[in-house]
Amino acid sequence: MSYNLLKGKKGIIFGALDANSIAWKTAERVHEEGGQFVLTNAPVAMRMGQINELAKKTGSQIIPADATSEEDLQKLVEQSMEILGGKIDFVLHSIGMSINVRKGKHYTDQNYEWTQKGTDVSAMSFHKVMQTLYKADAMNAWGSIVALSYMAAQRVFPDYNDMADNKAYLESVARSFGYFFGRDKKVRVNTISQSPTPTTAGSGVKGFDGFIAYANKMSPLGNATALDCANYTVSLFSDLTKRVTLQNLYNDGGFSNMGVSEAVMETFTKE
Repeated sequence: MSYNLLKGKKGIIFGALDANSIAWKTAERVHEEGGQFVLTNAPVAMRMGQINELAKKTGSQIIPADATSEEDLQKLVEQSMEILGGKIDFVLHSIGMSINVRKGKHYTDQNYEWTQKGTDVSAMSFHKVMQTLYKADAMNAWGSIVALSYMAAQRVFPDYNDMADNKAYLESVARSFGYFFGRDKKVRVNTISQSPTPTTAGSGVKGFDGFIAYANKMSPLGNATALDCANYTVSLFSDLTKRVTLQNLYNDGGFSNMGVSEAVMETFTKE
């Protein structure tokens, strides 16, 4: 159901890869709510995904950009403003990558070159995106910037590896840069801590099926889906949340406030 929450609003969506990705679902929902946007992803990711299909479906243009490259980001922001006809109202940062996870390196045996690359892609890129937008004065007042996080930023999930550190850094950047963006530009910055979600990126984490099953049993409302996250993001892009900023917002069915659930206890009791 559409409520025209984003009618007349324009933005940039980073990270749509395929129909399983949260960025893809968000793009579809933003389109349904009347928003216009430019789609962007790294050139290598664009070759792996089906982003052209999404662009056609939503009437959007695609601008390839490496989110770790300041030069690419400057071109992205300039071209987006040209395409959209002015300043930007919303940005979704849905980017994350760990070479250590992908190649099976344990947290206690990291390849630090890989670690640094993962940090640059997953967290530092968020600072670079915001710094580029800030310096270009590219955001409209009361605009909204959202990045996607995970609860491993606060709690230990052993197999999430160095991505946990990346998400903690990401959330810190949101708060710190969000202060200046709010004070100087009246732009709000938040992160969404989402339930474990079976995306292409998330599925690369060792034991991910166990993450999902455990979280589902722990959460009174069950796991939030990619579509749930897209809907929550739409609400944060809308004018209904004009003074929500510097927050890490949990979209996890209640998992983040649970100590233990009866369903989980029953599993251990049976064992």
